[in-house]
Amino acid sequence: MAGAISAEGLVKTFGDVRALDGVDLDVPEGTVLGLLGPNGAGKTTTVRVLTTLLKPDSGRATVAGVDVLREPNRVRSLIGLSGQYAAVDEQLTGRENLQMVGELYQMSARVAKARAMELLEWFNLGDAADRTAKTYSGGMRRRLDLAAALVVRPPVMFLDEPTTGLDPRNRMALWEVIESLIAEGTTLLLTTQYLEEADRLAHAIAVVDHGRVIARGTADELKAQIGGERVEVVVQDRERIQDAVDAMATFATGEPTIEQHTRRITVPVSGGAKVLADLIRDLDARGVQIDDVGLRRPTLDDVFLSLTGHAAEEETQNAPPGRARKGRGAKQAETGVS
Repeated sequence: MAGAISAEGLVKTFGDVRALDGVDLDVPEGTVLGLLGPNGAGKTTTVRVLTTLLKPDSGRATVAGVDVLREPNRVRSLIGLSGQYAAVDEQLTGRENLQMVGELYQMSARVAKARAMELLEWFNLGDAADRTAKTYSGGMRRRLDLAAALVVRPPVMFLDEPTTGLDPRNRMALWEVIESLIAEGTTLLLTTQYLEEADRLAHAIAVVDHGRVIARGTADELKAQIGGERVEVVVQDRERIQDAVDAMATFATGEPTIEQHTRRITVPVSGGAKVLADLIRDLDARGVQIDDVGLRRPTLDDVFLSLTGHAAEEETQNAPPGRARKGRGAKQAETGVS
């Protein structure tokens, strides 16, 4: 039996760009699927297809048991969607924004007003209920947008990078709201580039790259696939990075990851604490001074690096808001595909 969200062989092209290349998904009722991938991987295109905003070239999909292509209006009545950018009317107050959404869903004015105030209080926006949205901070707009997606208490939610651009405090506040939805049994598809977010919220994870699902499983299962432990060393002097890499190569079971700007080197190892102690002695013998050293389990970032050849946020960390760095994925971003 298909889950609350199901997709089989979704294909979508934009000119020469194959945004989706046979995407298969299955999200059981009451669970959270974290959809991970770099810019241009196909995450947002998948969400747009599943929420009836785009028609696939081929494949099929159902949401809450309803066929997305055959009954799009019925699907829309069963879902909530919060996109990458807050879709609020800046000229309306927070209360008016939510009341408008309720009335568009055929709620009476009285019921819509009551639901708006309920959500404003839940999202800690009660004090700003009668301020126009243009006076809201970025975090407040994000919360208002998520509140709008919950006006009709949808059984299925789609959150497309809901915490992008938020500071850590607002991000954690939104995580708590999302966890409340999960506790109430909402089925959720969450796209994100924050691997900590997926690790915390998702029951299962699907990694997408070049329009295909290249790995799936729980966070622990994906981490287990790449195995081993990781030694991290922060070198005091940037000029000694290569010396540290040479020392670590003796103990490494794979290629090193080097972050020049933080002077951090990470290598996969096996052998635990003994390897760490031996490495510290070797570095000391070579005269390489270190600011920090540690042994840890693989993270989802390590999984991402292993599967795609780069870190999850590598393409966007130095780009201005709303633009991808030139390189792999830039063409997709320029055509509206992500």
